[in-house]
Amino acid sequence: MKRFREYQPNQTLLLPPSLQEWLPSDHLVHFINEVVEELDLSDIYASYHGDRGYPPYEPKMMVKIWLYAYCLGVRSSRKVEKALQEHVGFRFLAANQQPKYWALNDFRRRHAEALGAFFEQSVRLADRAGLIKLEQVAVDGTKLKANASKHSAMSYGRMLAEESRLREEIERYLRECDETDAAEDKLYGNRRGDELPEHLNTKQKRLEAIRKAKRELEEEARQKAAEQQEQRRQAAESEGRTFHPRKDPGVVKPPAKAQRNFTDPDSRIMKSSDKAFIQAYNGQIAVDVDTQVVVATELTNQANDGCHLPDLLEQLVANTGRAPKEVSADAIYFNRNNLDAVARLGAEAFIPPEKVTHTQWRQSKAPRGPIPKDASDEYLMWRKLRTKRGRARYTLRQTSVEPTFGQIKGARGLRQVLHRGLPRVRALWRLDVAVHNLLKIFRAGGLHPA
Repeated sequence: MKRFREYQPNQTLLLPPSLQEWLPSDHLVHFINEVVEELDLSDIYASYHGDRGYPPYEPKMMVKIWLYAYCLGVRSSRKVEKALQEHVGFRFLAANQQPKYWALNDFRRRHAEALGAFFEQSVRLADRAGLIKLEQVAVDGTKLKANASKHSAMSYGRMLAEESRLREEIERYLRECDETDAAEDKLYGNRRGDELPEHLNTKQKRLEAIRKAKRELEEEARQKAAEQQEQRRQAAESEGRTFHPRKDPGVVKPPAKAQRNFTDPDSRIMKSSDKAFIQAYNGQIAVDVDTQVVVATELTNQANDGCHLPDLLEQLVANTGRAPKEVSADAIYFNRNNLDAVARLGAEAFIPPEKVTHTQWRQSKAPRGPIPKDASDEYLMWRKLRTKRGRARYTLRQTSVEPTFGQIKGARGLRQVLHRGLPRVRALWRLDVAVHNLLKIFRAGGLHPA
Protein backbone atom coordinates (compact mmCIF):
# COMPACT_ATOMS: atom_id res chain seq x y z
CA MET A 1 0.00 0.00 0.00
CA LYS A 2 1.28 3.48 -0.91
CA ARG A 3 2.59 5.50 2.03
CA PHE A 4 1.74 9.18 2.40
CA ARG A 5 3.17 11.97 4.47
CA GLU A 6 1.63 12.33 7.89
CA TYR A 7 -1.39 14.66 8.00
CA GLN A 8 -3.08 15.53 11.31
CA PRO A 9 -5.08 18.79 10.96
CA ASN A 10 -6.37 18.58 14.55
CA GLN A 11 -2.91 18.21 16.07
CA THR A 12 -2.22 20.90 18.72
CA LEU A 13 1.06 22.74 18.17
CA LEU A 14 3.52 21.73 20.85
CA LEU A 15 5.61 24.89 20.43
CA PRO A 16 4.40 28.43 19.56
CA PRO A 17 4.96 29.15 15.83
CA SER A 18 7.39 31.87 14.74
CA LEU A 19 5.72 34.59 12.67
CA GLN A 20 8.96 35.05 10.74
CA GLU A 21 8.64 31.51 9.35
CA TRP A 22 5.07 31.85 8.06
CA LEU A 23 6.18 33.21 4.68
CA PRO A 24 9.33 32.97 2.49
CA SER A 25 12.10 35.44 3.27
CA ASP A 26 11.65 37.21 -0.08
CA HIS A 27 7.91 37.78 0.35
CA LEU A 28 6.43 41.27 -0.05
CA VAL A 29 5.23 41.37 3.59
CA HIS A 30 8.83 41.33 4.84
CA PHE A 31 9.60 44.34 2.64
CA ILE A 32 6.51 46.20 3.92
CA ASN A 33 7.49 45.31 7.47
CA GLU A 34 10.96 46.74 6.83
CA VAL A 35 9.98 49.84 4.86
CA VAL A 36 7.51 51.12 7.47
CA GLU A 37 10.44 51.31 9.87
CA GLU A 38 11.99 53.80 7.44
CA LEU A 39 8.89 56.00 7.13
CA ASP A 40 8.34 59.10 9.24
CA LEU A 41 5.10 58.51 11.17
CA SER A 42 5.51 61.46 13.54
CA ASP A 43 2.41 63.29 12.23
CA ILE A 44 0.28 60.24 12.96
CA TYR A 45 1.69 59.69 16.44
CA ALA A 46 1.35 63.40 17.26
CA SER A 47 -2.42 63.23 16.75
CA TYR A 48 -2.86 60.96 19.80
CA HIS A 49 -3.07 62.70 23.18
CA GLY A 50 -3.40 61.50 26.77
CA ASP A 51 -3.91 58.06 28.27
CA ARG A 52 -7.68 58.14 28.75
CA GLY A 53 -9.87 55.56 27.08
CA TYR A 54 -9.10 52.15 25.67
CA PRO A 55 -5.64 52.05 24.00
CA PRO A 56 -5.84 52.39 20.19
CA TYR A 57 -4.12 50.02 17.81
CA GLU A 58 -0.42 50.65 17.21
CA PRO A 59 -0.22 53.13 14.25
CA LYS A 60 2.80 51.35 12.82
CA MET A 61 0.77 48.14 12.54
CA MET A 62 -2.17 49.93 10.92
CA VAL A 63 0.11 51.57 8.36
CA LYS A 64 1.62 48.20 7.48
CA ILE A 65 -1.84 46.70 7.02
CA TRP A 66 -3.03 49.49 4.72
CA LEU A 67 0.17 49.63 2.66
CA TYR A 68 0.01 45.89 2.07
CA ALA A 69 -3.70 46.10 1.24
CA TYR A 70 -3.08 48.82 -1.35
CA CYS A 71 -0.23 46.75 -2.82
CA LEU A 72 -2.79 44.00 -3.47
CA GLY A 73 -5.39 46.45 -4.78
CA VAL A 74 -7.62 46.05 -1.70
CA ARG A 75 -9.13 49.34 -0.55
CA SER A 76 -12.31 48.18 1.19
CA SER A 77 -11.98 48.18 4.98
CA ARG A 78 -14.41 45.24 5.19
CA LYS A 79 -12.27 43.20 2.81
CA VAL A 80 -9.19 44.06 4.85
CA GLU A 81 -10.95 42.89 8.03
CA LYS A 82 -11.73 39.59 6.32
CA ALA A 83 -8.14 39.27 5.07
CA LEU A 84 -6.86 39.75 8.63
CA GLN A 85 -8.66 36.52 9.49
CA GLU A 86 -7.90 34.48 6.36
CA HIS A 87 -4.72 35.86 4.72
CA VAL A 88 -1.34 34.79 6.08
CA GLY A 89 0.39 37.98 4.94
CA PHE A 90 -2.09 40.22 6.75
CA ARG A 91 -1.95 38.08 9.90
CA PHE A 92 1.84 38.29 9.85
CA LEU A 93 1.89 42.11 9.61
CA ALA A 94 -0.82 42.46 12.27
CA ALA A 95 0.87 39.94 14.60
CA ASN A 96 -2.50 38.11 14.67
CA GLN A 97 -4.42 41.19 15.83
CA GLN A 98 -7.70 41.69 13.96
CA PRO A 99 -9.04 45.27 13.95
CA LYS A 100 -12.66 45.65 12.86
CA TYR A 101 -13.49 47.36 9.58
CA TRP A 102 -14.70 50.52 11.30
CA ALA A 103 -11.39 50.88 13.16
CA LEU A 104 -9.46 50.37 9.91
CA ASN A 105 -11.59 52.89 8.05
CA ASP A 106 -11.44 55.41 10.88
CA PHE A 107 -7.63 55.20 10.90
CA ARG A 108 -7.44 55.81 7.13
CA ARG A 109 -10.00 58.64 7.29
CA ARG A 110 -8.37 60.31 10.29
CA HIS A 111 -4.84 60.14 8.89
CA ALA A 112 -5.56 60.56 5.16
CA GLU A 113 -3.24 63.58 4.82
CA ALA A 114 -0.39 61.85 6.65
CA LEU A 115 -0.82 58.71 4.54
CA GLY A 116 -0.78 60.81 1.36
CA ALA A 117 2.45 62.44 2.54
CA PHE A 118 4.13 59.03 2.22
CA PHE A 119 4.46 59.83 -1.49
CA GLU A 120 7.33 62.29 -0.96
CA GLN A 121 8.98 59.74 1.35
CA SER A 122 8.58 57.02 -1.30
CA VAL A 123 10.43 59.22 -3.82
CA ARG A 124 13.30 59.71 -1.38
CA LEU A 125 13.45 55.96 -0.69
CA ALA A 126 13.49 55.23 -4.42
CA ASP A 127 16.32 57.73 -4.83
CA ARG A 128 18.23 56.01 -2.04
CA ALA A 129 17.72 52.71 -3.84
CA GLY A 130 19.23 54.20 -7.00
CA LEU A 131 15.98 54.29 -8.97
CA ILE A 132 15.80 58.03 -9.75
CA LYS A 133 17.75 58.62 -12.97
CA LEU A 134 15.99 61.73 -14.38
CA GLU A 135 17.44 61.23 -17.86
CA GLN A 136 13.87 61.82 -19.00
CA VAL A 137 10.61 62.41 -17.15
CA ALA A 138 7.31 61.60 -18.89
CA VAL A 139 4.15 63.48 -17.85
CA ASP A 140 0.57 62.38 -18.38
CA GLY A 141 -2.89 62.47 -16.80
CA THR A 142 -5.80 60.11 -16.28
CA LYS A 143 -9.43 60.53 -15.30
CA LEU A 144 -10.56 58.70 -12.15
CA LYS A 145 -14.29 58.10 -11.79
CA ALA A 146 -15.64 59.88 -8.73
CA ASN A 147 -17.83 58.26 -6.09
CA ALA A 148 -20.82 60.09 -7.57
CA SER A 149 -23.10 59.78 -10.57
CA LYS A 150 -23.01 62.39 -13.31
CA HIS A 151 -26.81 62.27 -13.19
CA SER A 152 -26.62 63.84 -9.71
CA ALA A 153 -25.23 67.02 -11.24
CA MET A 154 -27.24 70.09 -12.25
CA SER A 155 -26.31 73.08 -14.41
CA TYR A 156 -26.53 76.64 -13.09
CA GLY A 157 -29.30 77.44 -15.60
CA ARG A 158 -31.38 74.50 -14.46
CA MET A 159 -30.74 75.42 -10.82
CA LEU A 160 -32.37 78.81 -11.42
CA ALA A 161 -35.43 77.21 -12.97
CA GLU A 162 -35.67 74.42 -10.39
CA GLU A 163 -35.22 76.84 -7.48
CA SER A 164 -38.12 78.93 -8.75
CA ARG A 165 -40.35 75.90 -9.33
CA LEU A 166 -39.72 74.37 -5.91
CA ARG A 167 -40.14 77.70 -4.11
CA GLU A 168 -43.49 78.31 -5.83
CA GLU A 169 -44.70 74.79 -5.03
CA ILE A 170 -43.87 75.11 -1.34
CA GLU A 171 -45.31 78.62 -1.07
CA ARG A 172 -48.51 77.52 -2.81
CA TYR A 173 -48.99 74.75 -0.27
CA LEU A 174 -48.51 77.17 2.63
CA ARG A 175 -51.00 79.65 1.15
CA GLU A 176 -53.58 76.89 0.85
CA CYS A 177 -53.01 76.09 4.53
CA ASP A 178 -53.76 79.71 5.50
CA GLU A 179 -56.92 79.80 3.38
CA THR A 180 -58.41 76.68 4.95
CA ASP A 181 -57.75 77.31 8.65
CA ALA A 182 -61.07 75.98 9.85
CA ALA A 183 -60.79 72.73 7.94
CA GLU A 184 -57.22 72.27 9.09
CA ASP A 185 -58.16 72.70 12.78
CA LYS A 186 -60.45 69.74 12.40
CA LEU A 187 -57.98 67.82 10.24
CA TYR A 188 -54.75 68.42 12.20
CA GLY A 189 -56.03 68.74 15.78
CA ASN A 190 -53.32 70.10 18.07
CA ARG A 191 -50.71 70.37 15.33
CA ARG A 192 -49.86 73.77 13.92
CA GLY A 193 -51.29 72.86 10.53
CA ASP A 194 -48.54 74.22 8.29
CA GLU A 195 -46.00 71.44 8.72
CA LEU A 196 -44.67 70.30 5.40
CA PRO A 197 -45.75 66.76 4.47
CA GLU A 198 -42.95 64.30 3.80
CA HIS A 199 -42.98 64.68 0.02
CA LEU A 200 -42.73 68.50 0.31
CA ASN A 201 -40.23 68.30 3.17
CA THR A 202 -37.96 66.36 0.80
CA LYS A 203 -38.45 69.10 -1.78
CA GLN A 204 -37.53 71.73 0.82
CA LYS A 205 -34.27 69.92 1.46
CA ARG A 206 -33.65 69.71 -2.28
CA LEU A 207 -34.33 73.44 -2.59
CA GLU A 208 -31.77 74.13 0.14
CA ALA A 209 -29.22 71.90 -1.62
CA ILE A 210 -29.83 73.71 -4.91
CA ARG A 211 -29.44 77.12 -3.27
CA LYS A 212 -26.17 76.02 -1.63
CA ALA A 213 -24.79 74.68 -4.94
CA LYS A 214 -25.92 77.88 -6.70
CA ARG A 215 -24.09 80.03 -4.17
CA GLU A 216 -20.92 77.95 -4.59
CA LEU A 217 -21.02 78.29 -8.40
CA GLU A 218 -21.55 82.04 -8.10
CA GLU A 219 -18.64 82.38 -5.66
CA GLU A 220 -16.40 80.37 -8.02
CA ALA A 221 -17.37 82.62 -10.94
CA ARG A 222 -16.60 85.77 -8.94
CA GLN A 223 -13.26 84.39 -7.75
CA LYS A 224 -12.25 83.35 -11.28
CA ALA A 225 -13.23 86.77 -12.66
CA ALA A 226 -11.20 88.51 -9.94
CA GLU A 227 -8.14 86.35 -10.74
CA GLN A 228 -8.43 87.03 -14.46
CA GLN A 229 -8.79 90.76 -13.83
CA GLU A 230 -5.68 90.73 -11.63
CA GLN A 231 -3.73 88.90 -14.37
CA ARG A 232 -4.80 91.50 -16.94
CA ARG A 233 -3.82 94.31 -14.56
CA GLN A 234 -0.34 92.84 -14.02
CA ALA A 235 0.11 92.30 -17.77
CA ALA A 236 -0.89 95.92 -18.46
CA GLU A 237 1.53 97.25 -15.83
CA SER A 238 4.39 95.13 -17.18
CA GLU A 239 3.75 96.58 -20.68
CA GLY A 240 3.41 100.14 -19.42
CA ARG A 241 -0.29 100.38 -20.30
CA THR A 242 -3.09 101.90 -18.24
CA PHE A 243 -5.39 99.16 -16.96
CA HIS A 244 -9.13 99.63 -17.46
CA PRO A 245 -11.25 96.95 -15.73
CA ARG A 246 -13.96 95.49 -17.95
CA LYS A 247 -16.51 94.72 -15.24
CA ASP A 248 -16.88 94.34 -11.51
CA PRO A 249 -15.98 90.71 -10.56
CA GLY A 250 -18.48 90.96 -7.71
CA VAL A 251 -21.45 90.94 -10.10
CA VAL A 252 -20.26 88.18 -12.42
CA LYS A 253 -22.62 85.22 -12.80
CA PRO A 254 -21.55 81.69 -13.79
CA PRO A 255 -22.44 80.47 -17.30
CA ALA A 256 -25.75 78.61 -17.57
CA LYS A 257 -23.93 75.33 -18.39
CA ALA A 258 -21.68 75.43 -15.28
CA GLN A 259 -22.45 72.33 -13.22
CA ARG A 260 -22.32 71.18 -9.60
CA ASN A 261 -22.73 67.61 -8.37
CA PHE A 262 -24.87 67.15 -5.25
CA THR A 263 -23.23 63.85 -4.18
CA ASP A 264 -19.62 65.02 -4.47
CA PRO A 265 -19.55 68.77 -5.20
CA ASP A 266 -15.76 68.75 -5.70
CA SER A 267 -15.90 66.33 -8.65
CA ARG A 268 -16.47 67.50 -12.22
CA ILE A 269 -17.83 66.20 -15.52
CA MET A 270 -14.80 65.12 -17.62
CA LYS A 271 -14.17 63.20 -20.81
CA SER A 272 -12.48 59.84 -20.22
CA SER A 273 -9.98 58.10 -22.52
CA ASP A 274 -12.82 56.25 -24.27
CA LYS A 275 -14.52 59.61 -25.06
CA ALA A 276 -17.33 59.04 -22.54
CA PHE A 277 -18.34 61.82 -20.14
CA ILE A 278 -18.01 60.81 -16.48
CA GLN A 279 -18.09 62.43 -13.04
CA ALA A 280 -14.40 62.40 -12.26
CA TYR A 281 -11.14 63.73 -10.87
CA ASN A 282 -7.92 64.27 -12.84
CA GLY A 283 -4.81 62.40 -11.66
CA GLN A 284 -1.41 63.64 -12.93
CA ILE A 285 1.99 61.96 -12.70
CA ALA A 286 5.57 62.60 -13.76
CA VAL A 287 7.46 59.31 -14.24
CA ASP A 288 11.16 58.51 -14.51
CA VAL A 289 11.22 56.71 -17.88
CA ASP A 290 14.09 54.40 -16.91
CA THR A 291 12.45 52.91 -13.80
CA GLN A 292 8.72 53.83 -13.88
CA VAL A 293 9.10 55.51 -10.48
CA VAL A 294 6.67 58.42 -10.05
CA VAL A 295 8.65 61.50 -9.02
CA ALA A 296 5.74 63.97 -8.86
CA THR A 297 1.97 63.62 -8.72
CA GLU A 298 -1.16 65.69 -8.30
CA LEU A 299 -4.91 65.21 -8.33
CA THR A 300 -7.32 68.04 -9.12
CA ASN A 301 -10.84 68.65 -10.38
CA GLN A 302 -9.58 70.56 -13.44
CA ALA A 303 -10.31 68.57 -16.60
CA ASN A 304 -7.57 70.22 -18.69
CA ASP A 305 -4.30 68.28 -18.45
CA GLY A 306 -2.13 70.99 -19.95
CA CYS A 307 -2.28 73.43 -17.02
CA HIS A 308 -0.67 70.99 -14.58
CA LEU A 309 2.84 70.68 -16.05
CA PRO A 310 4.57 73.63 -14.30
CA ASP A 311 3.34 72.52 -10.87
CA LEU A 312 4.48 68.94 -11.50
CA LEU A 313 7.95 70.12 -12.51
CA GLU A 314 8.20 72.34 -9.45
CA GLN A 315 7.17 69.43 -7.23
CA LEU A 316 9.65 67.13 -8.99
CA VAL A 317 12.57 69.41 -8.11
CA ALA A 318 11.34 69.72 -4.52
CA ASN A 319 11.05 65.92 -4.17
CA THR A 320 14.36 64.96 -5.77
CA GLY A 321 16.55 68.03 -5.31
CA ARG A 322 17.49 68.13 -8.99
CA ALA A 323 16.01 68.72 -12.44
CA PRO A 324 15.52 66.21 -15.28
CA LYS A 325 17.48 66.41 -18.53
CA GLU A 326 14.39 65.84 -20.70
CA VAL A 327 10.62 66.22 -20.29
CA SER A 328 8.15 64.45 -22.59
CA ALA A 329 4.39 64.91 -22.63
CA ASP A 330 1.34 64.45 -24.85
CA ALA A 331 0.11 67.10 -27.29
CA ILE A 332 -2.39 68.50 -24.79
CA TYR A 333 0.56 69.90 -22.81
CA PHE A 334 1.99 71.91 -25.73
CA ASN A 335 1.81 75.64 -25.01
CA ARG A 336 4.23 78.51 -24.49
CA ASN A 337 3.83 78.50 -20.71
CA ASN A 338 4.78 74.82 -20.46
CA LEU A 339 7.72 75.16 -22.85
CA ASP A 340 9.02 78.03 -20.72
CA ALA A 341 8.60 75.95 -17.54
CA VAL A 342 10.73 73.16 -19.03
CA ALA A 343 13.34 75.64 -20.27
CA ARG A 344 13.65 77.25 -16.82
CA LEU A 345 14.84 73.87 -15.50
CA GLY A 346 17.47 73.66 -18.22
CA ALA A 347 15.69 70.59 -19.62
CA GLU A 348 14.79 69.69 -23.20
CA ALA A 349 11.11 69.37 -24.13
CA PHE A 350 9.61 66.63 -26.28
CA ILE A 351 5.97 67.71 -26.59
CA PRO A 352 4.21 67.42 -29.99
CA PRO A 353 2.10 70.43 -31.04
CA GLU A 354 -0.79 68.17 -32.03
CA LYS A 355 -1.85 64.57 -31.49
CA VAL A 356 -0.19 62.02 -33.81
CA THR A 357 -0.79 58.27 -33.98
CA HIS A 358 2.03 55.75 -33.54
CA THR A 359 1.73 54.83 -37.23
CA GLN A 360 2.22 58.46 -38.24
CA TRP A 361 5.30 58.65 -36.04
CA ARG A 362 6.83 55.61 -37.76
CA GLN A 363 6.05 56.95 -41.24
CA SER A 364 7.25 60.51 -40.63
CA LYS A 365 10.49 61.51 -42.38
CA ALA A 366 13.36 63.50 -40.97
CA PRO A 367 13.36 67.15 -42.11
CA ARG A 368 15.95 68.49 -44.51
CA GLY A 369 17.30 71.93 -45.24
CA PRO A 370 18.06 74.96 -43.04
CA ILE A 371 15.76 76.11 -40.26
CA PRO A 372 13.74 79.21 -41.24
CA LYS A 373 14.68 82.35 -39.30
CA ASP A 374 11.05 83.03 -38.37
CA ALA A 375 10.29 79.41 -37.42
CA SER A 376 7.46 79.06 -34.87
CA ASP A 377 7.57 76.98 -31.70
CA GLU A 378 5.30 74.43 -33.42
CA TYR A 379 7.61 74.09 -36.43
CA LEU A 380 10.74 73.74 -34.31
CA MET A 381 9.13 71.05 -32.16
CA TRP A 382 7.85 69.08 -35.16
CA ARG A 383 11.25 69.28 -36.82
CA LYS A 384 12.96 67.90 -33.72
CA LEU A 385 10.40 65.12 -33.15
CA ARG A 386 10.69 63.93 -36.78
CA THR A 387 14.41 63.33 -36.45
CA LYS A 388 15.66 59.85 -35.59
CA ARG A 389 16.75 61.03 -32.14
CA GLY A 390 13.51 62.93 -31.52
CA ARG A 391 11.33 59.92 -32.34
CA ALA A 392 13.47 57.64 -30.17
CA ARG A 393 13.36 59.96 -27.17
CA TYR A 394 9.64 60.71 -27.38
CA THR A 395 8.59 57.06 -27.74
CA LEU A 396 10.17 56.29 -24.34
CA ARG A 397 6.92 57.52 -22.78
CA GLN A 398 5.13 54.51 -24.26
CA THR A 399 7.10 52.23 -21.93
CA SER A 400 6.96 54.44 -18.85
CA VAL A 401 4.00 56.70 -18.05
CA GLU A 402 1.32 54.70 -19.89
CA PRO A 403 2.27 51.36 -18.23
CA THR A 404 2.39 53.14 -14.86
CA PHE A 405 -1.27 54.11 -15.18
CA GLY A 406 -1.96 50.54 -16.26
CA GLN A 407 -0.37 49.17 -13.09
CA ILE A 408 -2.22 51.60 -10.79
CA LYS A 409 -5.63 51.43 -12.48
CA GLY A 410 -5.59 47.99 -14.10
CA ALA A 411 -3.40 45.75 -11.94
CA ARG A 412 -4.44 47.32 -8.63
CA GLY A 413 -7.97 48.23 -9.64
CA LEU A 414 -8.14 51.99 -9.03
CA ARG A 415 -10.81 52.72 -11.64
CA GLN A 416 -13.07 54.60 -9.25
CA VAL A 417 -12.28 56.38 -6.00
CA LEU A 418 -14.12 55.24 -2.86
CA HIS A 419 -14.14 58.59 -1.07
CA ARG A 420 -15.64 62.03 -1.66
CA GLY A 421 -14.25 65.54 -1.48
CA LEU A 422 -11.07 66.78 -3.18
CA PRO A 423 -8.79 66.84 -0.07
CA ARG A 424 -9.45 63.21 0.87
CA VAL A 425 -9.47 61.86 -2.70
CA ARG A 426 -6.20 63.71 -3.39
CA ALA A 427 -4.53 62.35 -0.24
CA LEU A 428 -5.51 58.74 -0.97
CA TRP A 429 -4.51 59.07 -4.63
CA ARG A 430 -1.05 60.08 -3.40
CA LEU A 431 -1.05 57.02 -1.14
CA ASP A 432 -1.82 54.81 -4.15
CA VAL A 433 1.06 56.37 -6.09
CA ALA A 434 3.37 55.96 -3.09
CA VAL A 435 2.49 52.25 -3.00
CA HIS A 436 3.37 52.05 -6.71
CA ASN A 437 6.83 53.42 -5.89
CA LEU A 438 7.28 51.03 -2.96
CA LEU A 439 6.50 48.09 -5.24
CA LYS A 440 9.11 49.34 -7.72
CA ILE A 441 11.67 49.46 -4.90
CA PHE A 442 10.70 45.95 -3.76
CA ARG A 443 11.00 44.46 -7.26
CA ALA A 444 14.35 46.20 -7.76
CA GLY A 445 15.77 44.39 -4.76
CA GLY A 446 14.83 46.49 -1.74
CA LEU A 447 15.93 49.72 -0.14
CA HIS A 448 19.63 49.40 -0.87
CA PRO A 449 21.12 49.73 -4.37
CA ALA A 450 22.70 46.64 -5.84
